[in-house]
Amino acid sequence: MKEDIFTSIEWKYKELIILLLLTFVIVPVGIEFLLHEFLYQVLKDSLYSGTITGFVMAIVFTLGVYFIALRPHRLRWNVVGLRSFSRNYCKQIIVWMVVLIAVSLLVLTLMDLFGIEVENRKTESLKANMKWLTFSIGFISATIISPIYEEILYRGFLYKWFRMKWGVGMGILFSSLIFTIVHIPTYNTLPVNFISGVIFAWTYEKSGSIFPGIIIHGTFNGIAIILTALA
Repeated sequence: MKEDIFTSIEWKYKELIILLLLTFVIVPVGIEFLLHEFLYQVLKDSLYSGTITGFVMAIVFTLGVYFIALRPHRLRWNVVGLRSFSRNYCKQIIVWMVVLIAVSLLVLTLMDLFGIEVENRKTESLKANMKWLTFSIGFISATIISPIYEEILYRGFLYKWFRMKWGVGMGILFSSLIFTIVHIPTYNTLPVNFISGVIFAWTYEKSGSIFPGIIIHGTFNGIAIILTALA
């Protein structure tokens, strides 16, 4: 499966540049800043405005991958890893989930010991206004919306693009760095974002599917939301 999913296709630097512009310029300015600030002024709540912003981002990024990387080349979604994977890999999903949780707890513990802030605006909003509605919104956003579109873009396209051009190691490194940078200014999560990016890319590499990454990503985020609600 690995040889099939990572065979060279017609993507060139044009697709990479356009999607990176979408990632670092168009979406941050047009959606994360302008739209989010507008929604925040209207709703007066970081969680609600952030969730709506995230939903719009999911649509824009998913359509971006489709219209820039897939449709022009008459490619299907399975090219970016939306395909089934072997049942034998389910054990690896559990293993990597445990690894991600353990390493993340270690990183957060070290950050706490060094006095590095571990809260963020959306988390504080969720904790300050904890109701079933706010919890459900935050949970769905974190466990379904974000994992799907992020794995399609950062692993399905970016990891695959770098991997085909420069190999597995550089593919993991560059896709994970980009995945980390886009989470700025939520600086408290950046080390965990990088580690997560490495694990998600590796599961894509070994399974030939982004679904293991989506499962781990969504489960990890869900656990974080539940712990936030219980704190």
